[in-house]
Amino acid sequence: MNNLGNFGVWGLGFFSLTIWFAVLQQANGLRPIRETARSWGDEWLFGKKEKSGAGPFSAWNITGTYRGTWKFLDTVNSSSKFPDFRKESGNSVIELVTSPTKITGVHYVQGAVVFHDVFDNEHNVGGAQIKVEGVYIWPFRQLRLVANSGKKGDSGLEDDYLLSNPYHLLGIFSSQVFQESPRDRILKQKTSPIYEMEKHCNIEIAAQISQSTSSENNGDKDRYHIEGLMESPAVDDDGDCFSPLSLNATSINVDVYYNKAVNYTLMVTFVSFLQVLLLIRQMEHSNTQSGAAKVSIVMIGQQAIMDSYLCLLHLTAGILVESLFNAFATAAFFKFVVFSIFEMRYLLSIWKATRPSTSGEGWETMRRELSFLYSRFYGILLGGILLMYEFHNYMRPILLLMYSFWIPQIVANVVRDSRKPLHPYYILGMTVTRLAIPLYVFGCPKNFMRVEPSKAWCVSLCAFMGFQAAVLLLQHYFGSRCFVPRKMLPEKYSYYRRLDHNVNRSRDCVICMTTIDLRHRINDCMVTPCEHIFHSGCLQRWMDIKMECPTCRRPLPPA
Repeated sequence: MNNLGNFGVWGLGFFSLTIWFAVLQQANGLRPIRETARSWGDEWLFGKKEKSGAGPFSAWNITGTYRGTWKFLDTVNSSSKFPDFRKESGNSVIELVTSPTKITGVHYVQGAVVFHDVFDNEHNVGGAQIKVEGVYIWPFRQLRLVANSGKKGDSGLEDDYLLSNPYHLLGIFSSQVFQESPRDRILKQKTSPIYEMEKHCNIEIAAQISQSTSSENNGDKDRYHIEGLMESPAVDDDGDCFSPLSLNATSINVDVYYNKAVNYTLMVTFVSFLQVLLLIRQMEHSNTQSGAAKVSIVMIGQQAIMDSYLCLLHLTAGILVESLFNAFATAAFFKFVVFSIFEMRYLLSIWKATRPSTSGEGWETMRRELSFLYSRFYGILLGGILLMYEFHNYMRPILLLMYSFWIPQIVANVVRDSRKPLHPYYILGMTVTRLAIPLYVFGCPKNFMRVEPSKAWCVSLCAFMGFQAAVLLLQHYFGSRCFVPRKMLPEKYSYYRRLDHNVNRSRDCVICMTTIDLRHRINDCMVTPCEHIFHSGCLQRWMDIKMECPTCRRPLPPA
């Protein structure tokens, strides 16, 4: 019986060793990892104790996107091979795609590791991306990765996953729109020190996978945490290319990210609806020819161009991310309604009010003028797209320039001495609603576009917009030239000038058809430059509708 027991123990041990060697052997469809001696990463990885204890494990699916940080273990990079790595720490993004192999307990892993804040500013490189591949031994929660050799292989799984991941796709889209253009990215990659590193270094990552216990894990899907070490032994075994660095990253709940994008589109839709109501209120405020002529056509055109750009951006994002198409298409549709129906209609009304003589010259003249108006609008629209593409690195100054749309109205008020061209609700409402999107993109620290927030830029934008709105409100309540010194103002026509009694004129007001009593105060009647006399209240109400003489139809100067 003792011999049988000893034989059973030896048999069980031999069977266990057979399984272990089978796991470590190469198999068809599983790319081998380079055999090396036990390194610091091996000791760091296999020396860690499993917190969850021993026992049977289930196969965790670690496919997904991970966000976290990287940090040099030696505080700084002590290696002299690649001194460009001067930063101590930074952010990192890890994309992993796993697929089962014929070996039980082993999954093949492909992906990419993106290190942000790696190089100094003199290299003009925002980060470094390294393609990796390796194995995930799920019974032991161990992940081993090496730099991808770059050979053509089975990369379809990785491509399919990235093309269906909204986090990855929207990150690419926002980086192209708000951060850098594809041409700039190619130029930066050609001069990046990462290429030299890939030629002379063997990059290895040893990591441990654990289940996340974060309080933010409110969804039904599991979240995982990667904690590991990245080493870079040189190809010629002459030391390390750079000091070992630690990686810590947690998987992203794509559903939460999806909900963020949907909530953003709901916000854009609500803001667009408010802008439609404000435009209707403003169009009612200036529904006369005189009222529409006071509004700056450049101001309305600039806002229409902004809304057309937002419509194109949201539509492109919806086409790019198929799972979010309905949400982004709804936001794009509302922006299309704002600029194509309401703002373009208002633009046409202002154009007609500033050219009253054109409507009486026939349809051919009006059609020629309209074609000229639309050609200028869409020409500026296309030219702005080319301008933003060429000067992509100066996107934030360009946005500040676009958000100066109140300035043309301020200048027009001073030049024309216009009285109350804009409704106060329209001024305040448009100022607030126009700030919603840029403040989310550049001010929200956890925006779904992954744009680096800038509090200073957001404060500058709010102060700039607030200053423009304050000047317009001052012009509304205290006069359009209230802040201009009197010495700089041109001579203004006075409708309350003394009457020239040598001129024969009618004593009847043609507006109310009553006789004007000249024996009363001079302020009770107004005299036009063409020597026609009217009651003060009658002519002021008339000029709110038309800026022309009721008697002879000559243009009237501002009152």
